[in-house]
Amino acid sequence: MKVLVAVKRVVDYNVKVRPKADGTDVDLANVKMSINPFCEIAVEEAVRLKEKGEATEIVAVSVGPQQSQEQLRTALALGADRAILVSTEGTLEPLAIAKCLKAVCDSESPDLVLMGKQAIDGDNNQTGQMLAALLGVGQATFASEIAIDGDNVSVTREVDGGLQTLSLALPAVVTADLRLNEPRYASLPNIMKAKKKPLDTTTPADLGVDASSRVTLMGVELPAERQAGIKVEDVAQLVDKLRNEAKVIS
Repeated sequence: MKVLVAVKRVVDYNVKVRPKADGTDVDLANVKMSINPFCEIAVEEAVRLKEKGEATEIVAVSVGPQQSQEQLRTALALGADRAILVSTEGTLEPLAIAKCLKAVCDSESPDLVLMGKQAIDGDNNQTGQMLAALLGVGQATFASEIAIDGDNVSVTREVDGGLQTLSLALPAVVTADLRLNEPRYASLPNIMKAKKKPLDTTTPADLGVDASSRVTLMGVELPAERQAGIKVEDVAQLVDKLRNEAKVIS
């Protein structure tokens, strides 16, 4: 079984992002970048499937700038066998990314596509669903448990009412949630080995994909600062402030 894992280069989750001085975009100068945490979970799940003998090959794919090779090398160090970079300039929208991934899937014919449920930069939660629709295959989002059963994959996902279990015929697209697993750390020997693993580069144009933007970013700004909270002495003071200051009760 071939598993294709999509990974995205994002600002590291420990970094506090700030807008540019002119407010046109997020300031990425000298900012630490890393694999999107949910994508890293997807990579870990693919590696675990291979360790169980259920997956035979793991292909990591990223759609982004040339610097995304760094994140692909990390995926290779974690256990992926080879990598493909769809090199682009600028930020692509979820639909364009899904179209690029669809073209790669047409070429690679994976049995299972794993990806993060969303990226922590845009928080769109769209690419996996769009990819499944473009491929015309089944999808399961927010996976907290994955099990392969012959030509099917069983996916347990968290919903408002508890847990839901879906059975999908392969090929299928599955997006990883936070509780699916705990990603491992790449060991130094594996990091060195990853440098020798194949990493191919292509472009949306080579794949026949129109990656032009359909949404215009008007500006970026920090949210308004909240006023500091206060402590009240008793219920009477709370009611008084709610009535006379906040004016939320009459």
